[in-house]
Amino acid sequence: MKLRIEKPIYGGAGLAREEGKAIFVPFALPGELVEASIANDHGSYAEAQIENILEASRQRAQPQCPYFGVCGGCHYQHANYLQQVEMKTQILREALERARLIEIPEIGTLSGEPLGYRNRIRLHIDRANGRLCYKMRGSHQNLAVDDCPIAAPVLERALRAIQSATQLWQLGNHFTEVELFTNAAQDSILLTLWAADDGQSAARELKRLWPELRSAVPEAVGATVFSSERGKLTGRLLAQTGDTSLNYAAAGHSYSVGAGSFFQVNRFLIDLLVEHVIKGHAGGVAWDFYAGVGLFSVALARSFEQIVAVESGAGSARDLRRNLVGGPHRIVAGSTIEFLRRARTRNEKAPDLAVVDPPRTGLGKGVTKLLAEIRPAHITYVSCDPATLSRDLKSLLDSGYHLSTLRMVDLFPQTFHLESVATLLLK
Repeated sequence: MKLRIEKPIYGGAGLAREEGKAIFVPFALPGELVEASIANDHGSYAEAQIENILEASRQRAQPQCPYFGVCGGCHYQHANYLQQVEMKTQILREALERARLIEIPEIGTLSGEPLGYRNRIRLHIDRANGRLCYKMRGSHQNLAVDDCPIAAPVLERALRAIQSATQLWQLGNHFTEVELFTNAAQDSILLTLWAADDGQSAARELKRLWPELRSAVPEAVGATVFSSERGKLTGRLLAQTGDTSLNYAAAGHSYSVGAGSFFQVNRFLIDLLVEHVIKGHAGGVAWDFYAGVGLFSVALARSFEQIVAVESGAGSARDLRRNLVGGPHRIVAGSTIEFLRRARTRNEKAPDLAVVDPPRTGLGKGVTKLLAEIRPAHITYVSCDPATLSRDLKSLLDSGYHLSTLRMVDLFPQTFHLESVATLLLK
């Protein structure tokens, strides 16, 4: 069938219609006319694949990665970067409109270099041949890769070095995944591995491999092995060698970031993101929820008398204690909703500012309800999912807040993922 692409949708595809039925077409750009065939028909909508591009968009670009279209990691390399930013901004606005938000401010954008931006990559280890792999698009099948253009240059070099020795090292016999994390200077790499079995051999294998890894990757400063547990990012700590954390220079500070701890992935935009979140805010008390290792907390401490940082992840909370030091600051190792429940029960005074940076699931009804009852004067919401952001903003706006500013922050170029920062004020 011939399809005219109407607009981009969250998830990476373009939307077209055939006799009123929504057709989602990956790798198509707005305005293009394509020949496509149905790949999956779901009744009310269908997914199609492009057979031929009849009228190409002027914004179409040559992908920079040889695996693009087969690898499941990137979705937008067929579009030039200005078009990517425009599509994501449009997707964010439409998500807010679908949630029936009114008085949506003009959406600003924050973007940086579209390649070489990732300070962290995580790859699967093929059990049959030990090769490092991403997953194929729409599949659980492994795709061995020797390059990843969105990774920091030092990580690409490390990937190639490890890839060339994986069979010799027999990585697939003992490990399922490996993660490489580098600091801002790209002079140190922290490795994290996940054990293939119950972990009894993890310490022995790490000891055997470490000299080889150090030789192949001179920037490697430490390695950690976790158990592989479904639904968990890390699992149980099984073995460690060398350094257990990196010092990451960002936003005028040096952050200690340990294995398994969350840290923003775009090395070009971390400073600008922090600046945007804290800019113009000062006062007595600021609460930082889902604080991670303290990226925003440490920066906020320059302009607030007291920071209360709340983080539920054990590893991140340990790093947070190392990073947020001095002053009357409080660190709460626990969940955001439990902290808010206690604060409401004790009738704690509302902070001057609350910063929230939740996972993809967003805040949810419980947290938004408690925030609305406690009523911080300002709320800055850092979101990685436009759907959950829209849901949560609707709840907060209905409870008496005003959406002051909104910015789309492109932390994940070449992919459909987008970050956004919303500032809310009490009416």
